[in-house]
Order: sequence, then C-alpha cells, then structure tokens
Amino acid sequence: MRGLGRYLFALVAALLLSFGSGAQAQLSEEQTEFYKEWLATAERAEEVVEADRASNAAFEALRSEIAGYRDVFNKTRTANGERIKTLESQLNALGPKPEDGAEEPEDIAALRAHLEGELDRLRVPRIISEEAYFRATGLISEIDNIIRERQAQELLQRGPSPLNPRYWPRALEDIREAGHSLANEIRANFKTAVVHEKIQNNAPAIFVLVVVGFVLIWRGKRWSERAGDYLRSLGGNGTGVWTFIVSLFRILLPWAGVLALTHAVNLTGVLGLRGTLLLQQIPLWAAAIFYFDWIGRQLYVASAMNRFQRFSTAQISEMRIHIDLLAVMLVLHGMAQQFEQIENVSDATRAVVGFPIIVATAVLLLRIRQIRGRDDLGEDQDGTSSARSAGFSQIVEIIRRGLLFLAFGAPVLAAFGFSNAAEAIIFPTVKTLALIAALIIFQGFLSSVYGWITGKGEAAQDSLFNVLVGFVLALFSIPIIAIYWGAREANLREFWSKILEGFQIGGVTISPTNFFTFVIIFLVGYGATKVFQSSLRGSLLPKTKLDPGAQNAIVAGTGYVGIFIAALIAITLAGFDLSSLAIVAGALSVGIGFGLQTIVSNFVSGIILLIERPISKGDWIDVNGMMGYVRDISVRSTRIETFDRTDVIVPNSDLISGVVTNYTRGNTVGRVIVPVGVAYGTDTRKVETILREIANAHPMVLANPAPSIVFQGFGADSLDFEIRAILRDVNWVLSVKSDMNHEINRRFAEEGIEIPFAQRDVWLRNPETLTGAMVAPETQKAPPVSEPGRASSEPAAMTEADLDADGGGDGDGR
Repeated sequence: MRGLGRYLFALVAALLLSFGSGAQAQLSEEQTEFYKEWLATAERAEEVVEADRASNAAFEALRSEIAGYRDVFNKTRTANGERIKTLESQLNALGPKPEDGAEEPEDIAALRAHLEGELDRLRVPRIISEEAYFRATGLISEIDNIIRERQAQELLQRGPSPLNPRYWPRALEDIREAGHSLANEIRANFKTAVVHEKIQNNAPAIFVLVVVGFVLIWRGKRWSERAGDYLRSLGGNGTGVWTFIVSLFRILLPWAGVLALTHAVNLTGVLGLRGTLLLQQIPLWAAAIFYFDWIGRQLYVASAMNRFQRFSTAQISEMRIHIDLLAVMLVLHGMAQQFEQIENVSDATRAVVGFPIIVATAVLLLRIRQIRGRDDLGEDQDGTSSARSAGFSQIVEIIRRGLLFLAFGAPVLAAFGFSNAAEAIIFPTVKTLALIAALIIFQGFLSSVYGWITGKGEAAQDSLFNVLVGFVLALFSIPIIAIYWGAREANLREFWSKILEGFQIGGVTISPTNFFTFVIIFLVGYGATKVFQSSLRGSLLPKTKLDPGAQNAIVAGTGYVGIFIAALIAITLAGFDLSSLAIVAGALSVGIGFGLQTIVSNFVSGIILLIERPISKGDWIDVNGMMGYVRDISVRSTRIETFDRTDVIVPNSDLISGVVTNYTRGNTVGRVIVPVGVAYGTDTRKVETILREIANAHPMVLANPAPSIVFQGFGADSLDFEIRAILRDVNWVLSVKSDMNHEINRRFAEEGIEIPFAQRDVWLRNPETLTGAMVAPETQKAPPVSEPGRASSEPAAMTEADLDADGGGDGDGR
C-alpha cells in the first residue's frame, strides 16, 4: 500500500514539474533542487518508518530534518497571497472568455494570456508546497507515534525486582568496578605526557579559575549581603524586594564558583571519558542543590516576615532540611542514570541501585506531607475572611493528597519490578513541587515590587495584579512541567507551531499573531478614544454654548463611535476576513433578536435618548414614581440619583415608552404651590393681601408672571387658600415652600389671624351606662371560679343589644 502511494506521488510530482517547465518555469532552479532533496528525504523517512528499526535518537534527528523542510513549505504555501488576489481581480475584470468559437480582441487575449501565465507561475510553488507540507506533517506524526509507543512500552515494562537478594551481590560488584574504572582511568591519564603538557600550558588559566572558584564559593554569600546593604539604602525597606534579589546572588555567586572549578578541572585533561561525562553533570547537580536550598531559605524568610504564618519556625526549619535532602535525592538519581549509561549495567543492577533512592525520596515526601499548618488563620486581622488563605488551603490539601498516593505508589511499583514507572512518578513530582514553590515565591516578589512602586505595600498581595501575575507564571510553567513528566521538546515545538498556525472558526483563521495584533490595535484605538473624550469634556465643549446634557450626549456618542471604529480598524489590520461569517452572522442575528430583544430595545432606546435628548444629564425627572436627578445615560440604562442619595438604574426602554415628567427640560423655571387655611370669620381679602405680599417678597419668585392667590373654597375646618408662584429655579421648590410657610406663620400671628386645626364633636347614646359601670372596686364581687368540668357562671361579653336592654334609648350626652 505504501509502495502504491509512493508511485502515485511520483506521478503527481512529475506532472507538476512538467507543468511548471511548460508554464514559464514556475519553479526556479533553486526551488527544483530543494524539492528534489525533499523527495529523497521523504522517501528515506518512509522506508525508516516502515522498517521501525531505528533508535529513538535516529528518529529524533530524522524528525528534526523533516520539520526543517516543513517550515520552508509552510512559508512558501502562503507566499504571494496578495499578488495572486490582484491577478485574479484583473482576470475577473476582463470577464469570461468568449464561447461558441467567438474571437477575442488581440490586445485583451494577449493581456489575458499574460495574466494567466503570471498566475500559474505563482500558483505552482504554492500547490507543490501545500502537498509537501501535508506529507511532511504526516511523516512527523508517524515518527511521533513510534517514539510515543516505545516510551509507553518502556514505562510499563516490568524488570527484575530489587527486593530479590540474588541481585544484590552483583549490583555491589558493578558499583565497585565502576569506581575502580573511574580511578584507574584518571591515574592512567595523569601519567601521560599529553596531560602533563596540557597542564603546563593551561597552568595560569587553571590557577585563576581555581582561585576564582574557591573565592566565590567561600565569600559569595558575604558579598551578596554587602550588596544587599547598599541596595536597601536606595529605599524599599520592609518590602522584601532587596532580600529576594540578595537571595538570588547568594546562589548565583557560589554556582559560578562551581562552574569555574569544573572548567579548571576540564582544562587539565586528566579526566577520561567516564570522568568527563560526570564532570558535565556537576554544574547541573550543584544548581539543583543551590535551587532547593534557596526555596527552603525563602520559606524561612517568608515566615520571619509574617507572610507564611501557617507554619511555625520549627516546622519551617524541618521543612528546609527535607527540601535539601530532596535535592540530594535528585543528584543521586542523576548519578544512577549516569552509572547506567556509562557502565551499561544490567536491568537488575539498575533496579537495585535506584530502589533505595526511590524509597528515601518517598519517605521525605511523606514527611513533608505530615507537616501541617495551622487552620486558625482563615480571617485577616480586621476580621474579614481571607480568600487568599482559603485558596491556599485548598491547593495545599490537593497537593497533600497527591503526595500520599505518589509516595506510597512509587516504592510499591519499584518493588514489583516497574522501576521505570516508579522513577517516572516520584522524581517529576519532586521537580514539580519545587517549581510550584519557586513560582509562588517569584509571584510574591513581583507583587512586592508592585506594592513598592504603587505605594500599596502589603495590600498588593491581594490585588488584581497579583492574580494576573500568578496566571501568567502558571501559563509559562506548563511547558516545563510537561517536560518534567515525559513530554519531548519536539512535541512542545509541534504544539507551538500548531498554535502559531491558528484555528479556523467559520472560515476565519485565528492565530496568536493576528489575535494580539487585534488586541493591541483595539487598545490603542480605545485609549485614543478616551483621550479624545477627555479633551472634549474638559477643553472644547465647556467653551461652547451647549447645555450639559448636550455635552454629555456628544461625549457619549463620540465614545461609541470611537470604539466601533477602533474595532473595525483592528479587525481589518489583523487580517480577519469576516465575509465567510456573513451567513453565520445572519442566522445568529435572528436568535439574538428573539433572545436579547429586551437588551436590543434598551440599546436602541439609549441611542434615541442620546440623539433626541428628551432628558439630559442633570435633569430632574419623575419616572414610574421615582423622582431624582439624571446622573448618567448609557446605551442600556440611565442612572437616576434620588433625593435619598440612592442610585436607581432605569432601563432606557422605560424612558422612551413610558410617561416621564421632566421638571427641568430646557430651563429650570417651575411653579410652587403653598396651601394654607384660616379660621371661619377671617377677612378673606386681608388674607389674600398678606399672602400676595409674602409671595412677592421672596427672591426666588418671578415678578412676571406675577404670583397669584387662589381662594380654593370652604373646607370642613377652614377657609382654604393657595399661593401659586413661578420660581426662577424649580430645584429650590422645597426651600421656597418652607420659607413661605415660616413667613405665613409670622404674619398671621402679627395680624391675629387664626390657623384652625380640625375639631370633632363626639355624641354618646347612653352616657348613664358608662356612669353606672363605674362602681367602687371594693363593692364588686369576684366572679365565681368554675371548677374543672363545669360551665363557668361568668356573664358573656357585652354587646350593643345588651346596652339597649338596660333602658338605653338615644343618649344625648357627650
């Protein structure tokens, strides 16, 4: 089947190449040569994949070579896109070719032939590259599947059990032989003249490197502290920023000393193959020890600064020791791997050597799991619940459960012979925990820097910035964690290349490049819109004669138009072709129209409010019984501030379709009505004159139209009058009404005019009944007490019929 596929592909390639040579040599000589090399590589790769006998390293090298070809084809298959569109537009402008044997004018025919030739010249490389790209992608996928299956088989492969005593003597003998071989190799190299000559030639460099290395290891920490004292003099004391930077110098300087010493040893040439392989790993092992020690010391510093209060100082100290021992376990695991690779020992020896390291690592993880923090820190000092503490507790609990499972599972797997699976579980767990701890520490450092710069201090630990930093750090740590747990770098590069290619939604390709282009351009446009709005609101519009409502409408409308234009420009420059989404958008608009009709109605009503301006910002309105001032008008709702200083959000559709009273539309002139009543018998003309004088005397009352005094009529208790006056500013209606009432009370008191209050006459029909009922307490007889089971002799409650039976008739008492 594969041979038939190769035959068909060769046929297609020959046709394409022949087509290219006939159409003005669409492929250049360089492109043709490159394509021939690719065909040879692809043929060889298919044979290797079909045989499935190459090593993983050979497959990785072949995959890398194919990936290089694929990258070139990926660029070529999308090249000259704009030029091809231009040529197609030119051909469409010429119209279709004449049919039924009709002749086309020579000029148009020549132009059409030229354009078609140019179009073919550009299309052929794209077609060939498209086919080659998909072929390369298929080969890479096949290679990845082979390597993945091999890794799975190796991981699940069962080998000798390390608990079998039969393998122990041989394992000890292999370790002893490896040590003797390393020592003999070094002694033999040291006796050679080549090594002596190399030492003599490199003696100055070796001496300098040794001195520098020992000085950095011995004095590096002290120099870091002195640098920290200088840095703290620049400011930021108490934030922990400089302490974090000093802690980095405390591990970087000694590690640089280790690098200097290893390089000095390498210059001597005294080490053989085994020693050189081990020497190459020493900087990595030293980095692991320094790194884990740094994590432990950062936990201690955080506890001392009251940022890690869940654990006591003794618990932190114990945790530091366990963390350092975990670094030692990682180094021993690395030595065991080097031992296996250098000496090519048996599986039994490898299992016996690795089992104690696995068990010791599991015990350390279990011990760290048993160190529990206090659970009484769920509230902050002000008594409020701390969401950060709650989230931290949940994360810690999840990690503790995972550690319990992994720490017990790994030794059991190793004991039954699954050493590869046990190592693939236990050591990535240690590395992942260390990475999580480092991310938490680095997140705290960035929050401290943010708190120092903004002046927020410790409050920055609970800010949105801290959450965003944690999210970004977690996102960037995903590839590292994936590598820890067995992912290949090639897989990560493949995944990243697919992300860069993007994905399609309705024919629109969305990739990180055009997405971030859209976001950046939109943010720039949004910022420019806000700046322009601010300029309008603060500089330009206040100098015009527009009222505040019109100014607010212009500013709001400018904002919506600016955002729309920014989104449109961002979509265009990002390369999104939305024409293919027209049908989908049309179908969605129907559903949106039914499902979001209320929101659409409010949106349209908001546009009408901003254009027609029946109400404006600052107006005093009454809608649905809610009275207050308009504070903000948006496209969906309007915010009204009531006289109780509360905000009421009113949908815009209610303002358009309902009845709205606007007291200050266009101007602030309004009427005040002050009612007052006087006693019967008062001179009404005198009352009218006094009320008119009071109204005219108030400064807020307009003289034209003049205030009017209305004699409303004869009330039940008084003669009713009203002052009706037009005010300059209706917003002062309550104050004016209060002032007039004070003045009315004063003037009526001076003139002896009585303001009556309601009086009622109460007529009792039987006053003597009430008189007879008022008997002295000592003459009253106590009601008989009824015994259990007997009816009480107490009379029933008195009713109106009983009052009539006692000789009542119509009473005339009061």
